[in-house]
Amino acid sequence: MEQGFLLDVRCPQIGQALPETPEGYAATLMFGGPMSANDEHLPGIAKELRWLDQNLNSPTPFVGVCLGAQILARVLGAEVMLHPEGYVEIGYCPIEPTVEGKLYFPAPLSHVFQWHKEGFDTPAGTVSLAKGTAAFENQFFRYGQSAYGIQFHPEVTLQMLKRWTIGGAHMLDMPGAMPRDEQIANHAIYDPPFGDWAASFVDCVIAKAEALGACKQRSAA
Repeated sequence: MEQGFLLDVRCPQIGQALPETPEGYAATLMFGGPMSANDEHLPGIAKELRWLDQNLNSPTPFVGVCLGAQILARVLGAEVMLHPEGYVEIGYCPIEPTVEGKLYFPAPLSHVFQWHKEGFDTPAGTVSLAKGTAAFENQFFRYGQSAYGIQFHPEVTLQMLKRWTIGGAHMLDMPGAMPRDEQIANHAIYDPPFGDWAASFVDCVIAKAEALGACKQRSAA
């Protein structure tokens, strides 16, 4: 909205319909949630899997965040699964850009905010842009010229962090989870460069949309 785009928010998990195609939109963003990309028995997940499979090769840029990245990985044929030893990533975790990914990191970014218990194999035909720890190595990838999967959460604010750590407090006892107080303290340290990165990545997606002719209408699904 700050950049002049109208947001068209759809939530298939509560029965809302998705646009038939992303045509006419500048970009599509698929965010996270507590569900799994393997939950095809849930109508909303089944709908998102089907929609993305049908529209992935559209010129409209696509960005999947956390669950959205896992749905993208699954549509591309990769396995999405729990860590074999029950580890999760919750809190601020280190990442490292790959050689190909350095263009997406104009400034250093050491830690990003995570909240997930599933990871995914490297999807075939994708370019890895950033790696994480050995527990969840795949963090950021590109498919084609304008589809991105992001395992971490660039959209999280301090208010969201506080809300998630209360609503999801039962997960903070899992191996790999950062204590709530530490997450809140680390927000002040790591969020400013993380926010700068998020803004630069949005600019990158918009530039892709404009180059591909997908910005005829300044709206985003």
